[in-house]
Amino acid sequence: MILLDKPYVSQFLKDTIKKNNFPAIDTGDIITDQEISLISPEEIIQRFKDVPSSRLYTNSENSINWVINNLGFTKLPEYINLFKDKVEFRKLIKSIYPSFFFREVSLQDLDQIDLTELPMPFIIKPSVGFLSLGVHKVVNENEWQKVKQDIQDEFTNARNLFPIEVVNASSFIIEEVIGGDEFAFDAYFDNKGDAVVLGISKHLFASEKDVSDRVYFTSKELIQKHLKQFKDFVQALGDRAEIKNFPVHVEVRVDEEGTLIPIEVNPMRFGGWCTTADLTNKATGLNPYHCFLNDIQPDWEQVLDSMADDIFSLVILDNSTGIEVENIRKFDYEKLLKQFSKPLELRKIDFQTYNIFGMLFTQSKKSEFKEIEAILTSRLNEFVIEK
Repeated sequence: MILLDKPYVSQFLKDTIKKNNFPAIDTGDIITDQEISLISPEEIIQRFKDVPSSRLYTNSENSINWVINNLGFTKLPEYINLFKDKVEFRKLIKSIYPSFFFREVSLQDLDQIDLTELPMPFIIKPSVGFLSLGVHKVVNENEWQKVKQDIQDEFTNARNLFPIEVVNASSFIIEEVIGGDEFAFDAYFDNKGDAVVLGISKHLFASEKDVSDRVYFTSKELIQKHLKQFKDFVQALGDRAEIKNFPVHVEVRVDEEGTLIPIEVNPMRFGGWCTTADLTNKATGLNPYHCFLNDIQPDWEQVLDSMADDIFSLVILDNSTGIEVENIRKFDYEKLLKQFSKPLELRKIDFQTYNIFGMLFTQSKKSEFKEIEAILTSRLNEFVIEK
């Protein structure tokens, strides 16, 4: 079963629902084309009463409130809170990472923080957050003053875009900077609690201070290298929390010694905006939505053997231009596409509402990866036409 909600449902997910006749409901008035036959919310509730081990996927954490309000008799709200609240998550894994520093702080207490008690540099982010909102790296005291004001500004705007269950500005977590390369991967726990990994991507950054979501990529080599380690971590996590029949989107870092330290785990979904699951499909042919809902464990040896040696990337075209959206007339998507050797799919986003111009999936030869590095460092001004 699937809950559909704003901000975005991909055509791939819609086609998956139709092809497999997956029961789905619309919790956010996102399906306007009547392309999908929807069932009533009462039917999903009754299915969980009849079969408590039923599986539920959502494309958006906006649906979390629906789950809490309607499926409180299941284990789902407990699982959601465990992962959605980053403080609770750190408590869960404290026995695995006993020396890792983290501290919870309220929004109104930011000015009372004694910086001498914190590791410098550090990361501050909402205990409950989404899409890098309110995530900042602080390297010195002067920067801290600016970050505090930035947080106030960001959450004034965020309250107008996302439900309180998605972005809760009342509490933040401060934690030590996690070194190493960053990865995101989708997984689920089956009815026995066994972990199943459904795709792996690497998150690229333009600089040490960059915390944006501009580029993720995946490849045969990447998956082969990290599959076992990532599966072992998710299994250890699931064993501690006794989780079953549940999908997650996991973000971790792996340092030069190969040590894995988790950043966060996002509940009930894969990558937001139908991103990482759709990227996995383009790169491997797997359908992560189908795998989770039909309890399919990929034969990764066979999948990897059939994969191309190319690099498959997701480019998130966030508005980093420094130009206010009300001063932007249009974004030149045609010019953007010419920068890439093999664009696979372009998703245009209402940038006036979400401050994101769109998302682009691409395929590149290793020798052509410079095109991905170029868009990673671009502020995108060259594609913007001002009023």
